[in-house]
Amino acid sequence: MLLLYHGITSVCSAKVRVGLAEMGLAYDERVLDLQAGDQNDPEYLKLNRDAVVPTLVDDGLVVVESSLILEYLDRVHNGGALMPKGGAAEVAARHWLLRCLGVHDAINSLTFSTAMRDQVLASRTPEEIAAAIAKMPNPAMRAKRRDLMENGLASEHVSQALLTMCRTLGDMETALAQGDWMGGAAFGITDIALVSYVDRVERLGFAAMWDGGRVGGWLAAMRARDSYAAEVGGRIPAAAADRMRQAGSAHADEVVTRYRAVAG
Repeated sequence: MLLLYHGITSVCSAKVRVGLAEMGLAYDERVLDLQAGDQNDPEYLKLNRDAVVPTLVDDGLVVVESSLILEYLDRVHNGGALMPKGGAAEVAARHWLLRCLGVHDAINSLTFSTAMRDQVLASRTPEEIAAAIAKMPNPAMRAKRRDLMENGLASEHVSQALLTMCRTLGDMETALAQGDWMGGAAFGITDIALVSYVDRVERLGFAAMWDGGRVGGWLAAMRARDSYAAEVGGRIPAAAADRMRQAGSAHADEVVTRYRAVAG
């Protein structure tokens, strides 16, 4: 049986859960409370030294990084049905899987410079915040989180995030001009890989980034799928979703204005 360690609202966890549902794969789960610091438990760190989610365990084999997990599940347990076969389409899909590392970094920056920052600052003392950051095992991730907490949207990481999202959403618009899905007419692994990131942008109240473009229609189609309903819409508590949207929307004007400036 597949065992997935994940967080309910974690974008990378959600993307893997959607993949599991699309492939019809049953799994056991260990839900980690990331705000409580479950990811820093010594036993979990033996599986994932970066203290991030998700982590998949398949008959003793440990697989980390959400895009790698998706590709592994499709190849080993789904006959590769979601991956285009050969040529430019396969190259494009694999490139998107690699790009997800940068996309996730951007989404992390936008989340922790706005809604999550507001929540943390309102609920923890400076000492508690510093202690939580100090537990992060990756020094680069520690430095980034500290900067986002201290500077919010003034952080240098936000400028990079907006550039990444400009390129990501622009390239998605180009791809979706060729068909309903990222691979054209056929739904595939790229759609699964990207949905939770675009979903988070909308949940933060920043949907004006795509301003009525094809990305909006694609997101609506993804949200209409059973996999999304079961593993994202049906699992994120309504109260948590409302808090994120309210907190993020307070920053929407600044974020979208800066995004449009980058997009030109």
